Amino acid sequence: MSFDYLLLTDAEFNRKFKQINLYVEQKCSGSTPVWTHIPASARTEMADTYTAWNVAYTVLEGPHTKVDTEAKNNAKKVSKKRIRAFVNQYLRFPPVTDEDRTAMGIPNRDIHPSPIPRPTGLPIIEVLMPHPRTVRIRFRGENSKRWSKPKNVHGLECLWVLTETPPAEIENLLHSAFTTANPLDISFKESERGKRVYFAVRWETSANLKGDWSEIFNAIVP
Repeated sequence: MSFDYLLLTDAEFNRKFKQINLYVEQKCSGSTPVWTHIPASARTEMADTYTAWNVAYTVLEGPHTKVDTEAKNNAKKVSKKRIRAFVNQYLRFPPVTDEDRTAMGIPNRDIHPSPIPRPTGLPIIEVLMPHPRTVRIRFRGENSKRWSKPKNVHGLECLWVLTETPPAEIENLLHSAFTTANPLDISFKESERGKRVYFAVRWETSANLKGDWSEIFNAIVP
């Protein structure tokens, strides 16, 4: 989940805890209960935990001591742990529905996450020569001051070619490289030192959605 549904003020927490217990008891009670998968012992444990919490919480409504506040905080910590365990064990699957969870103030799981969009913007690069026979390409997003990938970008694709004639099209870049780490090192043979390498780069997501190609850059192989 993207947020903590139990990160509440004491008053809100008290209402939610009571709300969950009452709703569960309603669904599990009667001659023909709607829910039969929750043991009575588990419901009793939740009810007892709420009672202990409510007593500690109510004490703070009048004159109280530091010890009382610590007792309330400890009761809330225990209660949160019990609620999470109970919800995950009994309220995350049928017959409990999305509507039931909403009624109890429990967020539903996002089973249809938003798709990762196609990358926008062009990589900003810096060409380095860390040692002989290696051209290093360091990259960052257009709006970033750090040498890192933008959000939702999985890696950098690079096409390159060694040639004396500047390539007219991206399709003329015959070799490819891909990296999820920064920077990208392209290695060459000793016999290729002093030759000019042309290359272009673009972003790519984990779903293989690709951004636009950059302009064609060039460098001399050290």
